[in-house]
Amino acid sequence: MSKDPFNRETEAYYSIGTWTKNNPGLVAGITTRWGGVSTGPFHSFNMGLHVGDDESSVVHNRQLLASSLMMPVESWAAAEQTHGNNIHQVGEVDKGKGAELYHTSIQDTDGFITGDENILLTMCYADCVPLYFLDRDSGTIGLAHAGWKGTVLQIGPKMVDAYMERGASKSSLEVVIGPSICKNCYVVDDCVIDKVKKTLEDENNLPYNLKEEGQYYLDLKKLNEKLLVQTGLNAEQIHTSSYCSSCHNEFFSYRRDGGKTGRIMSFIGWKEKKR
Repeated sequence: MSKDPFNRETEAYYSIGTWTKNNPGLVAGITTRWGGVSTGPFHSFNMGLHVGDDESSVVHNRQLLASSLMMPVESWAAAEQTHGNNIHQVGEVDKGKGAELYHTSIQDTDGFITGDENILLTMCYADCVPLYFLDRDSGTIGLAHAGWKGTVLQIGPKMVDAYMERGASKSSLEVVIGPSICKNCYVVDDCVIDKVKKTLEDENNLPYNLKEEGQYYLDLKKLNEKLLVQTGLNAEQIHTSSYCSSCHNEFFSYRRDGGKTGRIMSFIGWKEKKR
């Protein structure tokens, strides 16, 4: 891949350039905060139905994205994300869930996998790590939401396990780690670092540094990468974005914005598999 796996497509979203170029019919990317109709702290392209924004504005924003991607909201699947590690195998019955009404979201879920066409997997973020999965052999796609809680609960490795249960080969998997808070912006305490330590097999090149007593800079992207490598994936199969949701004002950031903010959305789906 190029220096960063994400290419700017419009004011409103980035695409995973190499994936979409090499796989005609695949859409995959992440939204920005620009190009929508939301106001106040949610200005302007807020994708979160659960953050206190005017619901009709969020639905309008989602309709704008759907039109741009040519993937109607009726084909979307959305989750009630709980910072856990539950994974849902998405099928036809799930189309439209959570797309326009939050209470219809797929419950208590932070990972999606599907082999079906004409379904757009979606997750929302405001600093947490988006994980995108693609099985080059079957075209099976996946998406996960990895905050620090989901990360130490091994949502990434559990996604890999779910692919193995579907008969995939680890050598055919590719993972993209999307825009999220960077190591210079993300400070956590001893409680978090203790949980991080328990997940790591390799004590070399740790993904955190001491800031001051009881405070650490945590590289959440690097931690997810290391956990995926522990599953047996090669580093070459994992591509990480350099974009930081906190440093770059084009994204919503829970930490930078003091908690009252919108959500960007990751998405991946096949319009048609041309393979």
